[in-house]
Amino acid sequence: MAETLPIIQLGNPMLRQKAAWVENIQSPEIQQLIDDLIVSVDTANGVGIAAPQVAESLRLFIVASRPNARYPHAPEMAPTAMINPTIVGHSQEVVKGWEGCLSVPGIRGLVPRYQRIKVEYTDREGQQQRQELTDFVARIFQHEYDHLEGMVFLDRVESTNDMMTEAEYQQRIVGQPLTVK
Repeated sequence: MAETLPIIQLGNPMLRQKAAWVENIQSPEIQQLIDDLIVSVDTANGVGIAAPQVAESLRLFIVASRPNARYPHAPEMAPTAMINPTIVGHSQEVVKGWEGCLSVPGIRGLVPRYQRIKVEYTDREGQQQRQELTDFVARIFQHEYDHLEGMVFLDRVESTNDMMTEAEYQQRIVGQPLTVK
């Protein structure tokens, strides 16, 4: 049965390590980790989560965009496990957007990201996938990919003036106070 895993916080050295390649995708341990990550991202009102955020230094993350208390305008998509992902191409256009992170609670940052990316990854069934992602979903992928490289979104913020608290973000940008279910 899937369970909610504890999410490590900024300062934990595992968040700064480059994650290891997943060798046996079909192993019961990896399949269980995928299920646990899906439950964990939902419970935490996230739109993505990477294995290093739950102290598993593996090249695996979940993209799970959906409207929730932290991201009320997120597009809806089924939670998707992306294993050993790579970015194989990107647009020239870079756009700034507000990001938060389950491992950096209480802070948002205005982060530049490619608007469109071409990605490859292996799905949980072991099939190679190639997709073009745009806008918010491309942002989620790039954010989670950074976790596999030992980076957090704060590393990409260009100025401390591009940061604010979660409460201020909810009030000023979203236009409503944060309410968590």
